[in-house]
Amino acid sequence: MSDQWRSSSSRLLGLYCVLFVAWSSVLLGVMYWRVSDYLNDLSESGLLQRAHLFEKFEGQALDDALRDSLRYDIHGAYAYGIFSTGGQHLAGPLLAIPEELRIDGRSHPVDAWTLVAGPREEPGRALGVETHDGRLLVFVRQSGKLSAINSIILDALLWGVWLSVIPGLAGWHLLRRRPLKRIQQIEAATKRIIAGDLAQRLPVSGRPDEIDRLSSIVNAMLERIEQLMTEVKGVCDSIAHDLRTPLTRLRAHLYRTRVALGEHDPHADQIDKALLEADLLMARFTALLRVSELESHQRRSAFVEVDVADLLQELHQFYLPLAEEKQQVLDLQIAAPLPPVSGDRELLFEALANLLSNALRFTPEHGRILLRAVEDAGATRIDVIDDGPGIAPQDRALVYQRFFRGTDETGPGDGFGLGLSIVAAIAGLHGFGLRTGDAPDGGAWLSIRCLADTLA
Repeated sequence: MSDQWRSSSSRLLGLYCVLFVAWSSVLLGVMYWRVSDYLNDLSESGLLQRAHLFEKFEGQALDDALRDSLRYDIHGAYAYGIFSTGGQHLAGPLLAIPEELRIDGRSHPVDAWTLVAGPREEPGRALGVETHDGRLLVFVRQSGKLSAINSIILDALLWGVWLSVIPGLAGWHLLRRRPLKRIQQIEAATKRIIAGDLAQRLPVSGRPDEIDRLSSIVNAMLERIEQLMTEVKGVCDSIAHDLRTPLTRLRAHLYRTRVALGEHDPHADQIDKALLEADLLMARFTALLRVSELESHQRRSAFVEVDVADLLQELHQFYLPLAEEKQQVLDLQIAAPLPPVSGDRELLFEALANLLSNALRFTPEHGRILLRAVEDAGATRIDVIDDGPGIAPQDRALVYQRFFRGTDETGPGDGFGLGLSIVAAIAGLHGFGLRTGDAPDGGAWLSIRCLADTLA
């Protein structure tokens, strides 16, 4: 839910629903206040009208008029009482003047009063006036009927609020689904592009809206980038391929010259150095062409299920003599069981061999190298951990690029920056993830996270 709320469409729709419900609540609240105020005014005006009408009568005529008025009070909302100036009850169903009532000709709220039928403990309004014959006339109007009307109105307003909230939430949920689904499709396509599939394009729904316009612009940009990358890659591959033949001829000439020279010839050392440089150049061009071949994604159709445990045991047996020669410890740890891995076994062997070669190269004597496979959230993760100097944090995002060499790598014997590029190309071909970090005791920690569904 938190991920869905991060989208701008969800936030805007949610904000609109909140504002709509808030405005509806304010509107309905104002209506309730106005209706309640009107009913209170109506109650007070009814008391004032009765008081002004009956205060004109005197004596027995007042008593008769008051008794007749009760016959027309169908709901029994009104009650009256006639009292002496000392507060003694003289006539009417109201037996006592309410305690909080002031005889000033104005309506006042009261909480209780006493009738002939019994005491009433309910809110109401009362009004007291002095008649022409010197008596006190008190009217009481109970608020039960008006309160019931207020309750009905309040219930209706609450129902209106809820009937606004529920469709608002339903509309918010439905309206945000389509743009959110499109964003998820764009995100999935973008991840494939980041993984190296430049032929991938962002989906376009066919509706000329903002998202389609943005996707079209990005697709046009991707087409241009793919074209430029293809041209640059083609030039590099052509150069590497075309130079292999003259380099091979050059090395052959140098080798024949070296064979013709004697062991003590002063030019022999120079020829040997030239042969070494030629071998390094040819190895560099071979590795460059190897990366280009892997990045073409032409070997995915040959993927099969790979036994990771058997693969790591073969790697361990192959590199163990090299580690012992440098007085290093090469450990193997395999957790069981491991999730299945689909891929090209030869390519996976090549990628892990590059990682192990780097670890053997940078780990000092008597150092320790750990090759292990563990289960990681449903996937198999292969770790290569060493005791070497490690990889600087600023270099971790660059070590898989072509020809990149760290700040500590100097000299012709330190490689030419294509080993980890081959690892990255193989991982990209398989859809595997790469991680570069620090080992617990120092050194480098490189991992390949192998997913089981790469054939899909």
